[in-house]
Amino acid sequence: MSTALLSSYRQSPRKVRLVATLVRGKKVKKALPVLNLLGKRAAEPVKKLIDSAVANAVHNHQANKDDLYIAEIRVDESATLKRWRPRARGRAFPIRKRTSRIFVRLEELKREDVVEEAKEETKEVKEVKKETKKA
Repeated sequence: MSTALLSSYRQSPRKVRLVATLVRGKKVKKALPVLNLLGKRAAEPVKKLIDSAVANAVHNHQANKDDLYIAEIRVDESATLKRWRPRARGRAFPIRKRTSRIFVRLEELKREDVVEEAKEETKEVKEVKKETKKA
């Protein structure tokens, strides 16, 4: 439905994928607080990218912000900057400064899915209330 792309983000894809796996498949309103509290450097650009995709969905497709979820988030390798470090005996040692390309696709939950999710949330709330009464 709605997409956003960040290309040439100057951090290795391996590190960014750690953040992406945390929010993959989650609803946007649950993913953003997770990214706010995460202590990784990649959390801020991923959060901004998700915000951009939400803005695209709301503006271009008149989507409801509360019904959006992260259908796909992909971190691919982008161009690698190649640098050289001087070593002993006049040799040169390669340094690869890796960059990432982050792609986010949001989808809107269908009405049936929203009703089903609301039922599950009420069940969870009831279970938590029962557990707190027992304790």
